[in-house]
Amino acid sequence: MQVKRGFASDNNAGVHPSVMDALLSANRGHAVAYGDDAYTEAAVRLFRGHFGERAEVFFVFGGTGANVTALAAVTRPHHAVVCAETAHINVDECGAPERFAGCKLAALPTPDGKLRVEQIEPLLAHSGDQHRVQPRVISVSQATELGTVYAVEELRGLAEFARARGMLLHVDGARLANAAAHLGAGFRELTTEAGVDVLSFGGTKNGMMYGEAVVFLEPRLAEDFKFVRKQAAQLPSKMRFVAAQFTALLAEDLWLRNAEHSNRMARALAAGLARVPRIKITRPVESNAVFALMPREAVARVRERFFFYVWDEQTSEVRLMCSFDTTEDDVRELVNVIAEAVGGNEGKDEV
Repeated sequence: MQVKRGFASDNNAGVHPSVMDALLSANRGHAVAYGDDAYTEAAVRLFRGHFGERAEVFFVFGGTGANVTALAAVTRPHHAVVCAETAHINVDECGAPERFAGCKLAALPTPDGKLRVEQIEPLLAHSGDQHRVQPRVISVSQATELGTVYAVEELRGLAEFARARGMLLHVDGARLANAAAHLGAGFRELTTEAGVDVLSFGGTKNGMMYGEAVVFLEPRLAEDFKFVRKQAAQLPSKMRFVAAQFTALLAEDLWLRNAEHSNRMARALAAGLARVPRIKITRPVESNAVFALMPREAVARVRERFFFYVWDEQTSEVRLMCSFDTTEDDVRELVNVIAEAVGGNEGKDEV
């Protein structure tokens, strides 16, 4: 069945051909299970090249598994994890962090998906109070669920704040590649050098079939992680197939080319939609996401051709995601379909 490329999620995209080739290559012969293989060793070396030689790297199946196990490894049940209200761990993980780690999420409202130090400070007023959960981790998404990106200085400020108060900084990096491409920065600059303690690093949204990594940039935090990962059912037995994909992604900067392309398609989409009457771009386009207000009557008509999500039903704000395989023709066709649905031809064929 032929399925049209859509704009609902970068999870909907297929597998990059180079990643598929790596999977096929890893499928030859046998390899020792559970990570004691040459593929995993090679991938870990690449991660350390990007994040620093002290990085401890562990592969897992998916993004929720990465976030949950990372947080469980560095918290106890009386702790709290501070995050944005829009954070994936708060909205889209079905309570898994709280159930598995046993700690509380302290979700704060943000206009742009980004936490700020001044918001977090009041939560520490009851440090040491046995009646209150104790904030232990600041968790940020990079890029955020609203498509915005933390500057290096913003991350460094959060890390310094956390360290001064005995807290840790966790980054949900499901789209870290898109953030790095937007900033023109390397992974080390965005994480290790900024003071990040633990990272959930994404591959699925950037051309892989499946698989994410938990990267401890402060090695002492990884001491018991292999047990946490196993208890969480996140230990891949045939780990070579996750590792081989990351090798393809990281070895020759495929991660960067994929992210730059999806970001560029998002900018093109936003530019096209900005010329369509009754469509309003609502958020800065800093990664591969475009948010826009679309008339309710137009949403159903556009969905007949392209699937996407309505982000806010009350305001009819939609989210349109670009992927590594989104083409200029895809973008042009979507803009044309939206222009027709809202009853105007302005903006058509101008991408």
